[in-house]
Amino acid sequence: MIFFLASAEDAVSMTNNKTKIHMLSLNNLSIIRVLLEESSVIAIVGLSPKTTRPSNMVARYLIETGYTVIPVNPGHDRILDLPCYPSISAIPGSIDIVDIFRKSEDVEPIVREAVETDCKAIWMQQGIINHQAARIAENSGKIVIMDRCIKIDHADLIAP
Repeated sequence: MIFFLASAEDAVSMTNNKTKIHMLSLNNLSIIRVLLEESSVIAIVGLSPKTTRPSNMVARYLIETGYTVIPVNPGHDRILDLPCYPSISAIPGSIDIVDIFRKSEDVEPIVREAVETDCKAIWMQQGIINHQAARIAENSGKIVIMDRCIKIDHADLIAP
């Protein structure tokens, strides 16, 4: 199932493309809540070392709230004083959520790599929409969240 924040007009046009897109209802939000509650390791693809970038702000928030964050950025060895990996496949150990901060057109190869892992979910951050990548992840049995911010959802659904 793909969770997508969309207008009713967008949802109608997306279902015409034979993609199962579901507007978020309270039931869907509970699935996101459970995912966030049951996850502990989040790989952030496209994490920037620049403190003013959204990826960096989200990563710092997730670390502060108790998640293990794994930076993925081939241009860096360390980000946020954590070892940084060039790709998802280079990460040792398990990942619960792959959180993507890349341009929409760059997402598909990342998702293809992520579905080869044991991750539970692929999360495309707010503003990132790639229906083909979402279909690939969904067909691989992954939870797909697209065009939503994990920091905002955590703050709204989990944080006190």
